Amino acid sequence: MWSRCNKEFPQVADDEREQGRTFLPKFDANGLLTAVVVDHETKDVLMVAFMDREALNATLRTGEAHFHSRSRGRLWKKGETSGNVLRVKEIGVDCDQDAIVLRAVPAGPSCHTGARSCFYRRIESGELVSAES
Repeated sequence: MWSRCNKEFPQVADDEREQGRTFLPKFDANGLLTAVVVDHETKDVLMVAFMDREALNATLRTGEAHFHSRSRGRLWKKGETSGNVLRVKEIGVDCDQDAIVLRAVPAGPSCHTGARSCFYRRIESGELVSAES
């Protein structure tokens, strides 16, 4: 799909990371970066997860979203048990390369609750209500 990210990232000046053409993901102290998943067609936010280098490389290699499961402490392919995979169409990178947006086509619900999006509620008058209403 896309080329894999390098195993080692050189120290680079902020202007190179922010203005250059080289993909230099900036992982946090835990080796993670934030990944926001957006429906490719509707532009709705579906979920937010974290990627380590292994998950990013698996996503780049296969075209299907992989994440780092903090609770399981391992690589996790979205939909590995449910079949509700996310087929990545495009990856957007923020200005300092510490967060990405996966524009994806979902093969079913994105949330483990069965909801289309993990953002199925909103705050209204201090309480959570359905975002569908």
